[in-house]
Amino acid sequence: MSKGKDRAAKARQIVADQRAAERRRTVTLWTSVAVVLVLFVAGIVGYTVMSGKDEGKLVTPSVAVDEGTAFAVGSGPVVVDVYEDFMCPACGNFETTSGPTLKNLAGAGKVTVRFHPVAILDRFSNGTEYSTRAAAASAAAAQEGKFTEFHDVLYANRPEENSDGLSNAKIIELAASVGLTSDTFVTAVNEGTYQPWATKVTETFSDRHYTGTPTVVVAGQKLDNPTTEALTAAVTKAAG
Repeated sequence: MSKGKDRAAKARQIVADQRAAERRRTVTLWTSVAVVLVLFVAGIVGYTVMSGKDEGKLVTPSVAVDEGTAFAVGSGPVVVDVYEDFMCPACGNFETTSGPTLKNLAGAGKVTVRFHPVAILDRFSNGTEYSTRAAAASAAAAQEGKFTEFHDVLYANRPEENSDGLSNAKIIELAASVGLTSDTFVTAVNEGTYQPWATKVTETFSDRHYTGTPTVVVAGQKLDNPTTEALTAAVTKAAG
């Protein structure tokens, strides 16, 4: 009986050892799978972050002024800053009523107009981010020496709020109508080269505690009501 008990005990021990070994193999297998999954996910995250950095690279137009946020027209002693959104109805009205006055003042050597294309109305373009795309396109136009012409043709074709805005193809078509046809410009529009820049300009606008467009600042003083009369009076006062 003792020998039989010994054999039974050994048999139980062998089975127990086999089960323990099987458990160790299972734990090792799943640990290895977990490690592989962690490395795989880390690789994807790392690639996504790096790709995002490349796609969101800030490119500041070399012709931009005022900390790289604006485009200057004219070279007069009085600086007039105009913050506009290309979808903004009030900005469209300002350009219609006061735009010619600004051009005349700049042409007469009295003012330097600094246009800041901001993008605060993206939410009114049905997800197409028209304000950002238009501001970015204006930067590409400025790089080609055609900011004023492009600025004016965009306002002449300003889309209504709560529409899709203008497509990139339409923006390129309008640019061509004012002599802007370079491959560099077309690529910049289609690839969104200056969209991160447009975002930066908008952030700077906010950092300067401006909230609506158009915002017009003459010699550092914001006009509460930027009518043509108020603009002219402010320029005259600033000129002394």
